Amino acid sequence: MQEEIAGGRLEARNIQFRYQKGSPWILKGVSIKIEAGERVALVGPSGYGKSTLARILAGYEMPLQGEVLWNGQPLPRAGYCPVQMVSQHPERAVNPRWKMEKTLRECWEPDGEFLQKMGIEEAWMKRWPIELSGGELQRFCIARVLGPKTKFLVCDEITTMLDVITQAQIWQVILQETKRRGMGLLVITHNLALADKVCNKVVGLPEINRF
Repeated sequence: MQEEIAGGRLEARNIQFRYQKGSPWILKGVSIKIEAGERVALVGPSGYGKSTLARILAGYEMPLQGEVLWNGQPLPRAGYCPVQMVSQHPERAVNPRWKMEKTLRECWEPDGEFLQKMGIEEAWMKRWPIELSGGELQRFCIARVLGPKTKFLVCDEITTMLDVITQAQIWQVILQETKRRGMGLLVITHNLALADKVCNKVVGLPEINRF
């Protein structure tokens, strides 16, 4: 497996976002900067705009004002984005009409050693998404975004719906990969215990908001 060592800086400047004119601001004046190798947890209750910020950082949403920069340049809008995201609901991230082998290899061609490390069994490759458990499907979603061109990972409540053993296994793999490759990591969570265990820095939206 060809591998590229990650690096770089992800930065959001003065992000403002709401879904329609006249509605309340979801994010207003949000700025955050995360360097390569940093593992930052963004904590807070539901409704604070954490998931919206995650989607903006990964390029899935465009802010009404402000900008997202990768190494001082606008986040790429075409081709493979260096910032990849894993969400809480893996079933929404895959095509239900594709078997898992096609879903995974749409993004890159991982070898057997990597799949074994991810806990993905060969038999799962021939299955449809509906035939996998939540934990099995989430392993695929994580594996497909950990290709060699990925430099930064955003994880939005990715293990909330999983059992404790599966949670621990998934986070172990993510930490091993991000540390080995020097990747930046943003963990969106409301679980302070998880934040303290996984990350080396914990922030809340009130700390990075400037209203």
